[in-house]
Amino acid sequence: MSERAAPFYCPYCGDEDLRPSEAGHGAWDCVSCRRAFRLGFLGLLAPRSADTHAHAHAHTDDPHDSPYPAEGMDR
Repeated sequence: MSERAAPFYCPYCGDEDLRPSEAGHGAWDCVSCRRAFRLGFLGLLAPRSADTHAHAHAHTDDPHDSPYPAEGMDR
């Protein structure tokens, strides 16, 4: 079994100076911004039909349509 790939850059500041964290599997420390983060596999997505595939790729400027919560935004 091979090792998992390491992240190339910090998801917060974009710096490349990352170190494996002592917090455990999938945890990383960014030396530049001093943030710690964890990466992990959540699972496989269900297959999409052609109708939902088109909707998922529709562009919108509304931040409430994002699947990711924005900092400080209440839904």
